[in-house]
Amino acid sequence: MTITLDSLEPALSVRQVLTLERVLAGEPEVVAGASHLDRPVRWVHVAEAADVGVMLSGGEMVLTTGVLLAGDEDKQAEYVRSLHRAEAAAVVLGLGRAFPAAPDVMRRAAERCGLPMVVLHRPFPFAELTEEVQSRLVRRKFAAVSLSEAVRTELTALITAGAPLQRLLDEVARHSACPVVVTNLAHRVLGTAGERPAVDDVLRDWERIARQAGGTEGDGWIRAELGGRGERWGRIVLCGYRGDTATGRLLADRAAEALVLHRMLAGGAARSWEEQSAQSLLTDLVSGVVPARQLLPRARAAGLPVNRRTFVPLVVRDGDPARLERLLRLLGLPGLVAELADGATAVLLSLPRDQDAGALAAHFATRLRAETGPDHTVVAAAEPRAAWDDVPTGLREAQHVADAVADSSAVLDLPPVVRLKDVHLRGLIRLLRDDPHVQSFAERELDGLLCETEEDLLSVLRTYLASGRNKSRTAQLHHVSRPALYRRLEAIQVRLGVDLDDFEQAASVHIALLAHDAQQQ
Repeated sequence: MTITLDSLEPALSVRQVLTLERVLAGEPEVVAGASHLDRPVRWVHVAEAADVGVMLSGGEMVLTTGVLLAGDEDKQAEYVRSLHRAEAAAVVLGLGRAFPAAPDVMRRAAERCGLPMVVLHRPFPFAELTEEVQSRLVRRKFAAVSLSEAVRTELTALITAGAPLQRLLDEVARHSACPVVVTNLAHRVLGTAGERPAVDDVLRDWERIARQAGGTEGDGWIRAELGGRGERWGRIVLCGYRGDTATGRLLADRAAEALVLHRMLAGGAARSWEEQSAQSLLTDLVSGVVPARQLLPRARAAGLPVNRRTFVPLVVRDGDPARLERLLRLLGLPGLVAELADGATAVLLSLPRDQDAGALAAHFATRLRAETGPDHTVVAAAEPRAAWDDVPTGLREAQHVADAVADSSAVLDLPPVVRLKDVHLRGLIRLLRDDPHVQSFAERELDGLLCETEEDLLSVLRTYLASGRNKSRTAQLHHVSRPALYRRLEAIQVRLGVDLDDFEQAASVHIALLAHDAQQQ
C-alpha cells in the first residue's frame, strides 16, 4: 500500500493543459480524439524522431514540428500508431514549414486510435510549454507527497493516543472534505464521517450505490481495500471526492493503512467496529437528540431491515452483547445489539409484520435465561412498534422497565419478558422520577430521614415497606431483635410525623421512597 512519487498520477489532464495561458497563446485546435481529452498527462516530451514511441513509458504529451515526417505519409501514420502503442496522452503538432496545416493522414490515424491530436496555429516555443506543465506536475506531486506524510503523521498520532475509530474517520473526512464510509465486504456500514446531511444522502440508498461504485471509480468515488496477510475484510470509500483522483487515492490508501493498524492494535477485533456502529445508532435513538427519521438511512446501511417491519425494543440487564448477537443469529432474528450504560444492553429486533412479535421476543428471552439463569438476566421490552419513528420511545420505555427491576431479588417472580405493566407502581415511579412535582413530593414526605445520619433508619423503612410491613421479616433481614425494631420504627414515625399502621400514610411514604430511590440511580 506504499505510495511513491512515481506511482502518483498528476493532477493535469490533456484538457487542462490546453487551457493554460501559455498554451492558449499558440492558438491550439483539437483535430482528433476530442473525446479523450481527460487523459492524465504524466510528463511532457519534445521529440522529432520518427520512432519516438520506443522512448515513452505512457502518459506523455508529445510535442513535435513533424520535420522528419514531412512528405512521407507512411511515416506519419506509423508515428501516430507508435504513440498509441506507447499509451501517450496526446500529440501536439506545431504548424509551420513542415506542416502548414494538420496532415490528413495523421489526423485520421489519431482519430482511429483515439489519440488526442492538437495543432498549434501560431509559432510557439516548446520549451515554455514544457517548463510550465512539468513545473506544475512537480508541484502537484510534491504537494501530494507532503499531504500523504501529514495525513499519515496525524492518523498515527491518533492511533498511538488510543483514539477510537470515529476519531480517525473524522480526520480523514476533514482532509477529503467529503463523506467517508467504512464497510465490511457485504457492504454493511461499520462507520461514517463527514457532514451529517451529506452522509445521510449517501446512506439513503447505500447498498445500490455501493455496489454500483464497487467496480470502477468515477464521480469522485474512491475506495481502498482493508485487510492484511492475504485476507480482505472491508473497504473505505471516499464518496464524491472533488479533488483530483490521485490525491483522493492517496488519502484513501493512507486512511486504509491507519485503519488496518488500528484494528491490529485492537487485537484484530473487526467485529468491534460493527458493535461501535450499532452502539452509536442505538444510543442516538435512545437519547432522542437526533430525530428517528434522520437515523433511518444509518439503520438501513447497518443492515437492519426497515421496510414494512415490526420493531421490538428490548433492554437486557447484565447481558453479554456477544452472547446476545450469537443468540439472534442462532434464532434467525434480524436485529442490532449495543451495550448502553450501567450494565444494560439494547436489542432492537426487526421482524416481518406477519410474524408474532410477542411470541418471538418471549422465545428469545426464554432461551437467553436458560443459558444464563433467571437470577442473572432481565429482559425488558416495550410493546412492538410498527413505525420507525416510534422506536426511540419504545427503547426508552424498555430501558425504564429494566431500570425498575434492576434489583435482582425481584427477578424470580417476573415473566421471561418484563413489560411496563409487570413492574406496576415501581415502573410508574421510574417513568415519573424526573418530574419536579414527584421530586418535591419525595423530599417533603421523607424530609426527616434524608440526612446522612439517618441512613440506617431509611434502610429499615425500605425493608419494612418492601416486605409488606412484615415486622418479623424486617427484624430478621436487619439482624435485630423485635424490640429493637419496634424502637426504630417508632423513631421513623416520629421523624416523619406519620402512622405506618395507617394504610394511606404508609402507601404515601412507600411511593415517596420509591421515587427517592429511583432518583438516586
